[in-house]
Amino acid sequence: MLLAIKPVGIMRPIHFVALLLLVGGLSACGEDFTMLAPPSQKNAADFYQTPEDFQQAIFGVYDALQQRGTFNMGYWIAGEMRSDNTDAGDDVTGLAAQLAALDTFDELPTNDYALAIWADSYRGVARANVILARLPAADLPADLKALYEGEALFLRSLFYYYLAQIFCNIPLILDETTSPDQPVNQVPASEVYAQLMQDLTRAEELLPVRYPQGQEGRATKGAAATLLAKVYLIVGDRGRAATVLRRIIDNYGYQLVPDYADLWGPENENNPESIFEVQYKAGGFGEGSPFVDQFVPWSTATGGQTGNRPTLDMQQAYEEGDLRFMISMDTSYVDADGETQQARYIKKYISQPFALFDAENNFIVFRYADVLLMLAEALGESPEAYALINQVRQRAGLPPIGPDTPGTFEEKLLHERRVELAFENHRWFDLLRFGRAMDVMQAKGFRPKQCFPIPQREIDVSHGVLQQNPEHE
Repeated sequence: MLLAIKPVGIMRPIHFVALLLLVGGLSACGEDFTMLAPPSQKNAADFYQTPEDFQQAIFGVYDALQQRGTFNMGYWIAGEMRSDNTDAGDDVTGLAAQLAALDTFDELPTNDYALAIWADSYRGVARANVILARLPAADLPADLKALYEGEALFLRSLFYYYLAQIFCNIPLILDETTSPDQPVNQVPASEVYAQLMQDLTRAEELLPVRYPQGQEGRATKGAAATLLAKVYLIVGDRGRAATVLRRIIDNYGYQLVPDYADLWGPENENNPESIFEVQYKAGGFGEGSPFVDQFVPWSTATGGQTGNRPTLDMQQAYEEGDLRFMISMDTSYVDADGETQQARYIKKYISQPFALFDAENNFIVFRYADVLLMLAEALGESPEAYALINQVRQRAGLPPIGPDTPGTFEEKLLHERRVELAFENHRWFDLLRFGRAMDVMQAKGFRPKQCFPIPQREIDVSHGVLQQNPEHE
């Protein structure tokens, strides 16, 4: 695959993306490389010798963030469509019926989308595990060893965060897979989070605060710390979460961009508010993002929504005068004939695609507004917590809130997270963390389940080692 250089004048991590393109080409050569299978197979025996080998391998882990089952589609199914923010749209035929089933909590263990989330997330885990297994014996400079270890730990933790949130009881695999008969240890999510706290603490220590220009998409101290704080909040350790979040605020140099609109679009990628983004590059290299064609109703690819349509409830969640509304979503568009059509759709990821499913838009995984709101959550109702929330509201053109504003503190905070972080894969996981997922979705007429089913294929090939989640038995 050719290494493409971005035109001068558009801010982009050129060298980082070029390496991703190279890894994408390598991984296309065969599953024995992408899965990093037994050492006897192609490429593995002679690989992991030089700094360049490990650099290509670590970018192979980043490449797994772009899979159908991860950020390209799977994680927005679980983070947004599973919640009250978006739905599966009107098409419930063919494969779309399986998407609609996940939206309405009627999915079966044979659901193809759930299987893709599982398989592609574990593909990323497997790639990270090989690097972590091979690094100790590698003849590399100490600083490079530390960097690659930190990146691999962060990325593996990110995949495991989603796997634990989505499937609950999962295999926790921390070693290189060298045989299809390798034992599988299925553990509850709590054990996964315990491992993530250890790994992310180590990753934060090893990673840099920032990289040289051209490598902005790589994992940093801030990225590891943000995920670590999120895990602390999941397990209820607000004190440690607050300590980590204050460290991000005080030491790592992030800030809110003045205008919410300046967060979105290819021209605003890797901005001062961004903590970690999945990097995409349009141009026919297989590294473009699919979100424009997935989310807009005029898409030539689909003829309409493909399954992440804002709900009416999401539309009504915005307060009057909230500047975020028209930047985040809309309720109408002008078609090719100049006619106004009514449709709710996501606007955050709109750009001009190079080709079908080949757009320039990155996906922001973590940003500074999330850190401010998480610190408010960790502190609980207090003047400082309201001040943090009001920093975010002020940018949105809204008046401050306080103890006298109607609703409980958690209700107000959860509402603010919803409208600030809409369509960024946080809502369902926020509802779970706040203990509101079942109540909120029952009020919408659903019979919600906390966990996705363990894919039946995985249970079958495990010969009974993997057990189905009780909600799906």
